[in-house]
Amino acid sequence: MTSPLRLARAAAFSAVCLGLGVLAHLFSGGEAAPGALALGLPAVFAVALPLSGGERTLRTILPLLAALQAALHVLFAVSSPSAADGAIRHVLAGHAHAGPGVGMLIAHGWAVALTSLWLARGEAALWALLRRLAVRLTRIAADPAPPVFTTLASPHPDEPRLPRSVAPRHSVTRRGPPRLLQPSV
Repeated sequence: MTSPLRLARAAAFSAVCLGLGVLAHLFSGGEAAPGALALGLPAVFAVALPLSGGERTLRTILPLLAALQAALHVLFAVSSPSAADGAIRHVLAGHAHAGPGVGMLIAHGWAVALTSLWLARGEAALWALLRRLAVRLTRIAADPAPPVFTTLASPHPDEPRLPRSVAPRHSVTRRGPPRLLQPSV
């Protein structure tokens, strides 16, 4: 059984990867059919889930995102409503003149770079938080008794205690209008 943390991390990775891939594809003039989105999300999730067991660094995230962006680009290009049969055959055959334009490569490259950095920072923050939580829980488990608060003993027990004012020290107790000054006789 897969843990909820692994599922959540894989889902977040998939949503970010697919979302930014679609935005980069649309921004650079491509089209993304709803069927491609419906096929791309579970495919990216299936790739991300096995890798969500431990902390992923930028070295892991960057090539993974680059490969997934390339696969998503091909998926979007093949499923595009405006794609002609000839263009689909060229994309599938891998001919150079049917490949993505410079704008498409730059858009996907920026999406890969920014998403990789963003996800790597998120991974580092998540794992730092989990490590701190583990240390805190270990300390609590080692000393399960709640702290006992005792009153401090007076340094001079035989001295009588001075009566304290009911009002707190820093409160203003003179409320109301000012007193009239009475002439001194």
